[in-house]
Amino acid sequence: MSAFLYEEVGPIARITLNRPQVLNALTFDTYTELRDTFAAMKQREGVRVIVLSGAGRAFCSGGDVKEIIGRLQDRSDDELMEFTRLTCETVLRMIEAPQIIVASLHGVTAGAGAALALASDFRIAAEDTRIAFLFVKVGLSGADMGAAHLLPRLIGHGRAAELLMRGDFIDAATAHAWGLVTRVVPLGDLAAETQSWADALASGPEMGLRMTKSIMTRGLGLNLASALDLEAEIQALCMKHPDFQEAHAAFLAKRRPVFGRDRS
Repeated sequence: MSAFLYEEVGPIARITLNRPQVLNALTFDTYTELRDTFAAMKQREGVRVIVLSGAGRAFCSGGDVKEIIGRLQDRSDDELMEFTRLTCETVLRMIEAPQIIVASLHGVTAGAGAALALASDFRIAAEDTRIAFLFVKVGLSGADMGAAHLLPRLIGHGRAAELLMRGDFIDAATAHAWGLVTRVVPLGDLAAETQSWADALASGPEMGLRMTKSIMTRGLGLNLASALDLEAEIQALCMKHPDFQEAHAAFLAKRRPVFGRDRS
């Protein structure tokens, strides 16, 4: 049985981590399946948004202690590298996916679970969410699954260093104040708020949003002049897309634009 559920409803795909009895702890197989699923999203042209969530009492508690941490103790150097590259590839495939990823967080969001949330484009958190990058707590580097690259850019170097080097939990209110999560809502409102964000993003200009995600990622390693050149090129392409003409026509007609495949 798969460690997560996959469902598509119209332009929205849902990936639900589904090992609630262990707070959705990840296994070797889970990483492989997630990596391959996100890699395949490039072919899912009808999907515009991916919602990533966890069943039960938590989003994800990280790597399974028995299934991963215990089994890594006796692995060879090559086998250890194979595993660490697998976890990093999972994050890379999330970031490379053309769809916007909305992580719906509640309860424990720790270790690799926090890294999956970080690799998402938006994070909607319930008030009971507790986030920690626990890697140093188990004797590892806080630089894991892209955290040392992505987190400082999101919340600043100082706060990222605190989370990655101490490995302590922070609550949802602190995560929101630091810019780590996008919204905080009561647990009972989490599903509705996540759906609202997914619907709004799915109804937006598909090419424009996909290019925004792509350029934000590619621009991390560019200087300003190169970034401006890239943005100019992409914006010119978007200006030739039907969504741009639709926005103009809607403005003239004083109506709401209907983008992409929703337009009849």
